[in-house]
Amino acid sequence: MNAMLTMSATEVRKDWSRVLDSVTRRRPAFIKRTHDNVVLASTESLSAMLSNVRYETTIFQEDDGSITLSLDALDLVVNEKSLESAKKSLANDIEEYAEEYYANYESYSVSPNRRAHLPYVMKALIADSTKELEDAIECHAGKN
Repeated sequence: MNAMLTMSATEVRKDWSRVLDSVTRRRPAFIKRTHDNVVLASTESLSAMLSNVRYETTIFQEDDGSITLSLDALDLVVNEKSLESAKKSLANDIEEYAEEYYANYESYSVSPNRRAHLPYVMKALIADSTKELEDAIECHAGKN
């Protein structure tokens, strides 16, 4: 990390209000405390950082006419009568999983099979609506 861009935790504590104003109006801040390095960013900045994160699913048309969406990145699968309802159901499942991940962050974030979920989780946690998540779901045809 570039030391010239980094503020000490002591500096931040002394001028918390100014630092927070700067982070929300100007740019993220890099903060160092002993051996810890932290980035303080607004949700708008975080949203920009995660703008390329998409929930890429495989879509299957089932024999009964229903639609199955499989989101392999998070091990989530839904089956509904229509694509619209499947996307809505998957977006709800993504929200629920994001809340579960956040509640169990200490273990999930270091777990080999869940560590890579963090960008998807953070995108879901800062989304303004379920519709925003639905719009981030991309469907690719699968083979039955």
